[in-house]
Amino acid sequence: MYARRRHAYFFLMGACLTLFISAWAFVRLWSVPAAVAMCIVAMVIPPLAAIVANRRGPDDRWWDESGDEESDRWWRELDEHNHRH
Repeated sequence: MYARRRHAYFFLMGACLTLFISAWAFVRLWSVPAAVAMCIVAMVIPPLAAIVANRRGPDDRWWDESGDEESDRWWRELDEHNHRH
């Protein structure tokens, strides 16, 4: 799960940089309003990338962070069983 979120984050941030750099390197030569619009879109991407990167997946165990030894053992056993199938 973590790798998928990390890849999504880097993809979004790469798109942000691509939009920003291309807006002022190339697009401004043809249309300054289009370059400004591209920068506005690029400005919205980093917060979305942070949300995507920090979102918990369906397999993440966030509800059981009590530190209870028996509960942790039970969850490890359940995780091992689910990964075998």
